[in-house]
Amino acid sequence: MTHRTPTPDDTRYLMDTIYVIGGKWRLLIMLSLSQGHTRFSDILRSIPGITPRMLSRELKHLELNKIVVRELNDDTDNTDYRVTVYCQSFDPVVQAMVEWGRQHLENIKADQFRPRAVK
Repeated sequence: MTHRTPTPDDTRYLMDTIYVIGGKWRLLIMLSLSQGHTRFSDILRSIPGITPRMLSRELKHLELNKIVVRELNDDTDNTDYRVTVYCQSFDPVVQAMVEWGRQHLENIKADQFRPRAVK
């Protein structure tokens, strides 16, 4: 990783990113959508612990930020949600975060069984 001195703009850009995707549910919703869940009920079932009200609220937030698009199917009166091309540009970041989380859990588990020095 190349290290450079962060600028005030870097801080602003990171704060905006956190505003858009931060929180407990937004990345999980994006992941669910990218896995092919398009209906509200499918997304709801794919994310343990999220309530319908919270999912609705978070989908609206993601829609306002052009991460997801809401589509009404006129034939069936169903509402589908899809990630936008803009959201797909974030896929490598999400996958990197998934991989980091996997490695982190392995490191934590390995440390639990490592003998600790006694002082």
